Amino acid sequence: MSSPSATLASATTTKPQAALTTPTTTTIQKPSAVLGFIAGGMAACGAVTLTNPAEVIKTRLQLQGELTRQVPGSQRIYTNFGQAMVHILRYEGIRGIQRGLGCAYMYQLLMNGTRLGLYDPIKYQIHHLLRTDPAKPSYLVNIVAGGTGGVLSALLASPLFLVKTRLQSYTSHEPSRVGHQHYYRHTFHALGSIFKSEGFRGLYRGVDASMLRTGMGSSVQLPLYDFVKQQLIQVGKLENGSLCHGLSSLISGFFVCTVMNPFDIISTRMFNQATDPITGRGSLYKNPLDCFLKTVKTEGITALYKGFTAHYLRIG
Repeated sequence: MSSPSATLASATTTKPQAALTTPTTTTIQKPSAVLGFIAGGMAACGAVTLTNPAEVIKTRLQLQGELTRQVPGSQRIYTNFGQAMVHILRYEGIRGIQRGLGCAYMYQLLMNGTRLGLYDPIKYQIHHLLRTDPAKPSYLVNIVAGGTGGVLSALLASPLFLVKTRLQSYTSHEPSRVGHQHYYRHTFHALGSIFKSEGFRGLYRGVDASMLRTGMGSSVQLPLYDFVKQQLIQVGKLENGSLCHGLSSLISGFFVCTVMNPFDIISTRMFNQATDPITGRGSLYKNPLDCFLKTVKTEGITALYKGFTAHYLRIG
């Protein structure tokens, strides 16, 4: 039999041990930028196979009527998304509607791999610097993280965006041509040709417009997607699964496209413009602001939303 003192000692020692088994606060593991890059890139490449036709159509709609005032009653080559799809398939076939697909894979892997892969690590670092809890959502932190990741990804992937835009705007069917036509056999031929004729600076033509476009889009897209998904789970009582993710993308994509389309128009036109042989600069626009002012002055404010439907179908 144990003595009363031993029993008391035993009781005093077992009580703290029981306390140690109580649940503690959950710690957030530091996100991996490498795994995020791989996951983001693979997801984007899978999506771009289906959305590349919308990107081709969007590019041509945005270049159609560039710096020309639309005359009432005048006919356009591309009138809407459906008509443009049929037109391109009729005169250029599957190859035409999937123009620039190889470059799109490389661009999406680099751009979205970086953008999506850095989103969580940047959020984590901001919370670490501010000494705030990463488990508690902060929309301001999410906006800053999304915008920062977008700007960095655009900086890295800008040459591929340049080439992709030029490949998608080109057509061998002369009556279907809009904007300046750049002929390249493939992505690497394009990169080599641009570097040979314009140097490193030519590869990064329009990078400022690209950074504005992706930075603005990412600052809205990623935080808004998180917000919509949380609302669908908490208010709509949806499970955190494929249906919830799909609806979150479709809803947030509309607002992202509304914010992003004017910057997308500017990027497309900055990338596709011809090069002045004397100055080596763009023949139409000096910078994104110049492109914005000339577009609005000549075509009206509605020109900033050309190709909106195709853009939304790609983003959503």
